[in-house]
Amino acid sequence: MTPIKVLLADDQALLRSAFRVLVDSESDMQVVGEAADGAEAVTLARSTRADVVLMDIRMPGTDGLTATRMISADPDLAGVRIVMLTTFEVDEYVVQALRAGASGFLGKGAEPDELLNAIRVAAAGEALLSPVATKGLIASFLAQGGSAGEGPDAAEYAARLAALTGREREVLVQVAGGHSNDRIADRLVVSPLTVKTHVNRAMAKLGARDRAQLVVIAYESGLVRPRVE
Repeated sequence: MTPIKVLLADDQALLRSAFRVLVDSESDMQVVGEAADGAEAVTLARSTRADVVLMDIRMPGTDGLTATRMISADPDLAGVRIVMLTTFEVDEYVVQALRAGASGFLGKGAEPDELLNAIRVAAAGEALLSPVATKGLIASFLAQGGSAGEGPDAAEYAARLAALTGREREVLVQVAGGHSNDRIADRLVVSPLTVKTHVNRAMAKLGARDRAQLVVIAYESGLVRPRVE
């Protein structure tokens, strides 16, 4: 089995070293490069063809947010998945990071097993957005003054939603809740493979890079409204 190629992007050398030791201790993954800033991360993503980038949001020079946008905008790097590393579980830039194309986020204080699992989940094309994390994400979005269903992106996404079938919209709502394919299959009484097919079709029609972007689109289009408690 080909190991998952991991790129580490963080301005703290000590943290990169710790991550390298952890990742390289696993038989199914290996570190293929280290970057101290966003610009270097973009360059190394291209040269190493990394599968997953662990990207710190805050770095000097080109920050992680900008680097994520650059990687996501490059067709040659379409297969690269980005996991944003944040100081807090819900960072003020998390929503922007997901819009930019990140597959999810992880706190720097996460346990080793959580970090390794995040790499595997991202490499598999899934989103690092549990129901709890999704709730925090939307709370962060609202705290920033965002309002679902408004703005130019919302109008564009709403138009694209018209192309979805009824079942695809149902699945999208479930994805927005942070549920896995297996959980969605149980809720809708269909097979996980059927759910995966609907998710892939929704991604294609909405121009979403991955499931994480589907969540953002679902809220920004107004398809799903966050409940303010």
